[in-house]
Amino acid sequence: MSDVRCPERLNPDRSILGMAQEAWLFDGLTRSRARWNVIAQDVLMAPLRRRTAQGALVHGTDAWDGYPASRARLLRHVETSRVSNPVVITGDLHAFCVNDLKADFDDPTSATVATELVGTSVSSIGPNYYQMARFLPENPHIRYFESRERGYVSVDLTPDRMIARLRTVSDALDPRATVSTLRTYGVESGRPGAVLE
Repeated sequence: MSDVRCPERLNPDRSILGMAQEAWLFDGLTRSRARWNVIAQDVLMAPLRRRTAQGALVHGTDAWDGYPASRARLLRHVETSRVSNPVVITGDLHAFCVNDLKADFDDPTSATVATELVGTSVSSIGPNYYQMARFLPENPHIRYFESRERGYVSVDLTPDRMIARLRTVSDALDPRATVSTLRTYGVESGRPGAVLE
């Protein structure tokens, strides 16, 4: 993963989605009459800031962190168009994450406008948990992080509530492995942000 110093803004006039697809997404969200609006996508949307040994704050460039203006446009659109119950479902991190997606990530007190649920990998090894845990104080929007377990996220949805279960396998190498729930989070309709059940 390439790192750059924060808060440098990369690719200010570009979109991680491409401008045509970004316009399509914004239009679809604006027109949506669905109670829940789920955006399934493949790379971490929330920032993941890390501090170097020299104290510099850096972030990766190969996810939404490399396109902060694009992320800001999307979350601003979600907020101003009052999209109903936006939830982002993400993969690729090889770790569980439950994130508050903020109107302004530089202000921890700013409004949470959406929830991000990140499922870990079923069999691939995740990033070093202890190394990553050191970075969590720089990322107060990350409500939960776990990279030592393998598994997936399971979601139950009703008109009033989303229940997300972080499901883990006992041993990814064992064909007879059992499955259990590590944690359960709920998102109430009309209230962005996941709450531990």
